[in-house]
Amino acid sequence: MTIEDHENTAKLARLTDNIAKVEELSARLIKALAVKKAHDKALDGPGQDVYVKAAAAYMAEMMQNPAKVIEHQIGYWGKTLTHYVAAQQALAKGELPPPADKGPSDKRFANPLWDSNPAFNFIKQQYLLNAEAVQNAVGDMETLEDTDRKRVAFFTKQIVDMFAPTNFLGTNPDALEKAVATDGLSLVQGLENLVRDVESNNAGVTLADQAAFQVGVNLATTPGSVVFRTRMFELIQYTASTDTVYQVPLLIFPPWINKFYVLDMKPANSLIKWVVDQGFTVFVVSWVNPDASYSDVTLDDYIRDGFLTAMAEVRRQTGEAQINTVGYCIAGTTLGLTLAHLHRAKDSSVKSATFLTALTDFSDPGEVGVFLGNDFVDGIERQAQADGLLSKEFMSRTFSFLRSNDLIYQPAIKSYMLGEAPPAFDLLYWNGDGTNLPARMALDYLRGLCQDDGFAQGIFPVFGHKVRLSDIQVPLCAVACETDHIAHWKGSFNGIRAMGAKDKTFILSQSGHIAGIVNPPSKGKYGHYVNAAPMGDALEWLAGAEFTQGSWWPRWGAWLAERSGKQIKARQPQQVLGAAPGTYVLGAMA
Repeated sequence: MTIEDHENTAKLARLTDNIAKVEELSARLIKALAVKKAHDKALDGPGQDVYVKAAAAYMAEMMQNPAKVIEHQIGYWGKTLTHYVAAQQALAKGELPPPADKGPSDKRFANPLWDSNPAFNFIKQQYLLNAEAVQNAVGDMETLEDTDRKRVAFFTKQIVDMFAPTNFLGTNPDALEKAVATDGLSLVQGLENLVRDVESNNAGVTLADQAAFQVGVNLATTPGSVVFRTRMFELIQYTASTDTVYQVPLLIFPPWINKFYVLDMKPANSLIKWVVDQGFTVFVVSWVNPDASYSDVTLDDYIRDGFLTAMAEVRRQTGEAQINTVGYCIAGTTLGLTLAHLHRAKDSSVKSATFLTALTDFSDPGEVGVFLGNDFVDGIERQAQADGLLSKEFMSRTFSFLRSNDLIYQPAIKSYMLGEAPPAFDLLYWNGDGTNLPARMALDYLRGLCQDDGFAQGIFPVFGHKVRLSDIQVPLCAVACETDHIAHWKGSFNGIRAMGAKDKTFILSQSGHIAGIVNPPSKGKYGHYVNAAPMGDALEWLAGAEFTQGSWWPRWGAWLAERSGKQIKARQPQQVLGAAPGTYVLGAMA
């Protein structure tokens, strides 16, 4: 037997073994899917009214403007026919001429075979033609109202992205090449990853290597102490790194949709550490991750037992009459409600407020608005009432679909088709380390603030009394992010503009919801815009804004220092219940 024969025999043995493993794993997959917990189907997609409105709008377009519809159809068929003829010629010759115009770069089609192989090129080009035709048809539905148009366009794009040829094994050259090169081992490893995710990750793709990180060991390592604990939160005081500190302490409220350590990932990009190093006494709230026993907790409870309690405790432990505050995302929204309540109560204990990517005016919520229709919110309400909470998996999946190619399809391709292990990426690890929301609180937020725009309309009650944006009178600084897909920067701008404070600073950072905030000066990566002119129209403000390359942190630090009093001797914690980052961030309950 020749060496080649031995190699072929070995390859056949490996292939046979891998096929057997695929059969075994397939059986496990079927079993795991059979026992997977069912949930309200309304959480998986829009209601039928979206499709009905889209169909009715297209029919109306055909009746009212048939020339435009026919023009689009002729254009589509003309491009398709040209493409078909070119593909036939390429298949006959066995080669492709270089494209005259490659068009915009699409990282899904980075493999050279998409351009050099006639079969793959045909599939790619036809997919792109189909996608263009469908999205153009949706874009021309002039009879749709703006909200419906955005929803139809969004869900149409979801369907278009879902059917990309890269998402299917038989039409993904990367997956096929690797399967051949590994004698099918990559498919076995991919199926193992899929079974693992169905069994232990609620069928969501694992985005990061779970073994690569440990909170308190290589994440959230800034020194500090838990100095107060309630059923709702732990209060962390961070150890001063300077001999003297500003007199007025700073209290940071992170969102409770995720965990606080996004602001303390590692020393090089920790906003918390950076603020401590600037000479501030920093306190941070670490929220509990609620279970069903928190089902009746309301937004009022978060304000009273979370925000007001933490504020009072910081004042008590430092002996200061006033504090500075920061609210990030949903915590920024709730900080606004708290400040409006304090103004009504003639309480001046908050000296300044900083809002990070916070919406208080939901008239223009951006992309996330597609999930705020009654179809989704009704489904959320039914599921939350049944479970006592809105699960972290639903929240994570919802935000992921706003960037489906980056956060769903590409990770799934790498994990399930290529058999790759999840990357050791700290931000993706944090993204997967989500939290639940109490049922009542989630509905207060979705119905009263998002759907009804209650804060901006002056109809949202705090402790039974309606508050409005003009009630917020303290000096404030707001940071929004230019490409934020969760808190649209124009929506953030509109809310800040309506607040009653005379002292306002608005900063627009480049990048998105996380990267635009976690943007340390040492990176010199994303810049920011400022404009001292009165806040009028958002786009006019941006047109007149001054751009500065680099992080917004130093600008904000200087703003905060001006409102933080004199220098005093660095503070020591009054009481220590444990070391930072505490126990709640690790999953402990009160």
